[in-house]
Amino acid sequence: MKTEIHEQARGCAKALSDGKGLEISIIDLTELGSWTDFFVVAGATSITHMRGLLRNLEEHAHLQGIAALRRPQLQEDDEWCLVDYGDFVVHIMSQGARQFYDLESLWHEGQIERLAE
Repeated sequence: MKTEIHEQARGCAKALSDGKGLEISIIDLTELGSWTDFFVVAGATSITHMRGLLRNLEEHAHLQGIAALRRPQLQEDDEWCLVDYGDFVVHIMSQGARQFYDLESLWHEGQIERLAE
């Protein structure tokens, strides 16, 4: 099961990469809690870029039959877009929010996989 979920998370990370998401990583949380298995984290340069990344993500997920439990409504001043797929959560963040919250350091006990840009 973990492998299937990991592949779904990787597919979503690839969709973000195709949209030119920045510094994409997958954090394996399977040993740290029971509420989700993976975080996918990507940076965006602007709200327009964030919307484009969200669109790529949603198109990919729809084609793969992956349904979001929560779909955000982005506002002009949003710096963090969270999409909850249950078994994994996707975070699309402005560069400022990404640096400030530093999810990779916060969840450093999880195994971190970085996608090549």
